[in-house]
Amino acid sequence: MKQDFSNLATTEYGNILTNDHFIDYNIGPLWQGMPRIYGEAFTVQLASGDNLMLHSAIYEAPEGSIVVVDGVDSEYAVAGGNVCAVAKKRGIKGFIIDGVIRDLGEISDMRFPVYAKGVHPVPGKKEVYCELGVSITCGGANVSTGDLIVADVEGIVVIPKERKEEILLLASKKASGETSLTLSEWEANHRAKIAQAVSSAKQKT
Repeated sequence: MKQDFSNLATTEYGNILTNDHFIDYNIGPLWQGMPRIYGEAFTVQLASGDNLMLHSAIYEAPEGSIVVVDGVDSEYAVAGGNVCAVAKKRGIKGFIIDGVIRDLGEISDMRFPVYAKGVHPVPGKKEVYCELGVSITCGGANVSTGDLIVADVEGIVVIPKERKEEILLLASKKASGETSLTLSEWEANHRAKIAQAVSSAKQKT
């Protein structure tokens, strides 16, 4: 049975992974009520002011993938409504963009998930070739094609492809342990833990 990494919120992964596995919080959902998405990354490196390779990637990315983009800067939009419509038609689950897009109204209406820094009406050029699928940096996190992406209203986690099963197991175990507790039980455990931490902190002063 295929494992469903979207059963856990990004906060559950945040309980076991270090900060470098998470894309910067300035890259977030661009429309209200966006569902949690997950899938394997298909990476796109752009050049400043140029969106050629993202427009190419919508025809190259596998069905079920999430296109993750290093837009370099936020001077020009790297995608718009028609690009998102084609991506959705081809089974791409969403975009994660370190940069900006345009046509937000269209994208919101079609309910295509886009996480980006914001919107800007002026599109970039289509002149610069970069190889698709290479390792990139998106929002401060290293991303390789095939890494597992989970994105929701809390954030975006990058799970290295070689550790996917291990990380899902660890996060699931921790989440199960916490959800099995009543609030009173959690409070008692938490209070004791905080008291111990305060005591330890005092000794260091």
